Amino acid sequence: MTKKKVETRTGRTRYSTEFKQQALLRAVKDGVVVTARDLGLEPAQLYAWRSKARQDGQSDEEQRLLHSETARLKRELARLEEENAFLKKAAAYFAKQPK
Repeated sequence: MTKKKVETRTGRTRYSTEFKQQALLRAVKDGVVVTARDLGLEPAQLYAWRSKARQDGQSDEEQRLLHSETARLKRELARLEEENAFLKKAAAYFAKQPK
């Protein structure tokens, strides 16, 4: 596994796609922390590469479906929170009424 580094003006190191893929495969087998230490990387860098690889693996349609499902769940959560607040107010109102 050879590193293909390209130094930029800011001193950031860029790794080739092949290096990243091989590092991720090794991380699955040996663990992220061990692989990062062996390759001289930060574990957060491997986690970021893994996250990006997962996102790239999803098609646009899958991402759109996930976003729409997330939006639907957020709307439902807002509705349920509103209902919960109303029920709390109603319970407080009925608790104050004399019997």
